[in-house]
Amino acid sequence: MDDIKRDPFEEYIKQTEPAKRELGYAWYTAIGLQAVDGLETSDYLKKTARENIDGKITISEAGKLIESYYEENADRSEDRTKEADIVSARIATILSENAFTFSVPQYIGIHKRLFEGIFSHAGRVRDYNISKKEWVLDGASVHYGNALELREMLEYDLRTEKEYEYSTDSISSIIPHLAKFVARLWQIHAFGEGNTRTTAVFFILYLRTMGFDVTNDIFAENAWYFRNSLVRANYNDLSKGIRETTKYLELFLRNLLLGETNELKNRYTHIRWKDKKQDIGSSKQDIGPIKQDIDSSKLDIEIPDSVTNKTKQHIQRLFEEFEYERFFGRTEVMNILKITASPASALIKKMLDLGIVYPMKGKGKGKYLFRR
Repeated sequence: MDDIKRDPFEEYIKQTEPAKRELGYAWYTAIGLQAVDGLETSDYLKKTARENIDGKITISEAGKLIESYYEENADRSEDRTKEADIVSARIATILSENAFTFSVPQYIGIHKRLFEGIFSHAGRVRDYNISKKEWVLDGASVHYGNALELREMLEYDLRTEKEYEYSTDSISSIIPHLAKFVARLWQIHAFGEGNTRTTAVFFILYLRTMGFDVTNDIFAENAWYFRNSLVRANYNDLSKGIRETTKYLELFLRNLLLGETNELKNRYTHIRWKDKKQDIGSSKQDIGPIKQDIDSSKLDIEIPDSVTNKTKQHIQRLFEEFEYERFFGRTEVMNILKITASPASALIKKMLDLGIVYPMKGKGKGKYLFRR
């Protein structure tokens, strides 16, 4: 099978046939959203998606093929790839539909449709309190909704949103409100798992009812940034001068709805990131000498002088993308650096030999994480 590009459906989303273009974006978004939980889809899923986009099979048949694939190949159900594939197919199906109701049952129903057979609590509001260590918060957690009030909180937020009268002056003027709405909805964290993917799907469908096309690659390529932005919109630590902010979400939405090209770097959302505009340049400027743009407070690896400058540049680019909390494999290295399989494997081996990365356990074969 050919190497998977960063945009595996580029040939479809750039063409003029609306049906194929919309299906291409639906699948691309569905696959990209798995990154919010560090998941990666299989080549079989991508192949099946292409067959659907080409009209060889229906989207319903694609979903059935994916689920049958795992029923017949139980040994392939490890490391949550099964979850990523099945949920991707279900997201693509939902995004290809026109039916949507802005309501609590719809929100809960999306969770059930996405995760039925994956999570035992699919479609069930949690009855216990939770906390989650966040990389973007240096291990701290957002204060999520209290288990005793979750349904009431959902109903209140959606009712309040229904009553809000949007300005007709400009799209730019409503973006701050949209950011606050989706941040509040996500903060409730109504389910034990799968909250970000459920919220993203619900939000995309809601934006469509407002007339927004939302058929672009912003969600697909920036899902992890989207989640980090939601975290930052719901976290305060006044003792350290940290306040909740929707500025990162607003940049995301400006790219999504206005076609702007704001840089959506995960490291910018980190609570210890120092906003130095001179460090933020074009995408070409980001790939420079190893000491140029990396936040030294977060990078404590040493690279020998014997390593070529090009290799240093590649390592920097990968670190900027994945940092210390996101694992990656050969496919991600190929996609980020736009290189083929052989150079990607050689680079990973080099980083292993230098002790810069280490293999992850329980995440599947060939997954790595930057070493602190």
